[in-house]
Amino acid sequence: MANKVVLRGRVLTGTTEIPDGVVVLDGPTIAFVGEVSEAQAAGHDLAGARAVPVVTPGLVDIHCHGGGGASFPDAEDAATAMAAVLEHRRAGTTTLVASLVTAAPETLLQRSGVLAELAEAGEIAGAHLEGPFVSVERCGAQDPALIQAPSADLVREVAQVLGRHFVTMTIAPEKDGNVGKGGVTEALIDAGALPSYGHTDAAAGEMRVALDEAHERLAAPGVRSARPTVTHLFNGMRPLAHREAGPIADCLSAAARGRVVVELVADGTHVHPALVRDVIEMVGAENVAFVTDAMAAAGMADGSYRLGSQDVTVADGVARLTVGGAIAGGTARLSDVLRRTVRGGVPLVDAVRSATHTPATVLGRTDVGRLEVGARADVLLLDDGLRVLDVLRGGEPVPQA
Repeated sequence: MANKVVLRGRVLTGTTEIPDGVVVLDGPTIAFVGEVSEAQAAGHDLAGARAVPVVTPGLVDIHCHGGGGASFPDAEDAATAMAAVLEHRRAGTTTLVASLVTAAPETLLQRSGVLAELAEAGEIAGAHLEGPFVSVERCGAQDPALIQAPSADLVREVAQVLGRHFVTMTIAPEKDGNVGKGGVTEALIDAGALPSYGHTDAAAGEMRVALDEAHERLAAPGVRSARPTVTHLFNGMRPLAHREAGPIADCLSAAARGRVVVELVADGTHVHPALVRDVIEMVGAENVAFVTDAMAAAGMADGSYRLGSQDVTVADGVARLTVGGAIAGGTARLSDVLRRTVRGGVPLVDAVRSATHTPATVLGRTDVGRLEVGARADVLLLDDGLRVLDVLRGGEPVPQA
């Protein structure tokens, strides 16, 4: 194995922890993962192994609008969008889904074409459309003037552009035409994409109906995943209250039963760290995907930015619409999220699972988000403080400059 790389340290495989483990990379794939004694028994020479405090799979972000000064919803060409991809890749995200925001149909189709080009080149894992079939009442940073009535025909047009790279679309379940026969949910699943329920003013029970429908439709063979997702749980939806339950309890109940994956923007701004810990304890890390919801300012200084049709001001690391003040995406990378959730009390093994293995299941991918023999050699090397030391993608070092 001329291109063999041997790593030794605290190994998080994506589902389990090996306190003193070994990971062997053979070019672009993983050749061995296990305990030191198992590596020695298998004949691996550990004399030249690189000692690393923490070894995890490359991170998997399924909801990201940009970074490094570039915005996917505003990128008119692949070269511009790549600036965002590389910002997150340098920080440890080796598998990334690029997210658009609510926009006019012609804009969505043009931007989808840009993302399809990147996906075909293997630079991103696909595309997520956040809108435009969402709630005006819970639009957050989505432009309410561009929100439109649900259209299965538009879904099919987007699917024509994106093909197999169409991963998810955020829709509000209470809007007529998003659920039910001939609706958007059906069109998404027929196209190979997943409904992601969010930006919703749904009352108690409306989310449950949508999740049950999606679960039934996703039982068919050949689907991307058997589970739909929930877009950034708690944010952009009617809050949980003891006299008006809203959609959150339905989401948590479904997640606890393994019927949905809930996204959490666990950056310390969107959701309190204690609540992140509580959700993991309630529903399990296998049902939670940490996402960044990052916009162009991720990895950048405070200042003025754009998110689709709207101006954003970033102050003290928090992005808000310049007019109205709604939170407008995140500024953290997924490795930042991982570190902050562990500091907030989430066990490292659970935090890694929610940042790697669980989101990979949403993609229907078994070659990423895990340290397993035969998987792609995507590896994140961290110090004792969970800060990034090095990133490998397909066995190749990711340049840090």
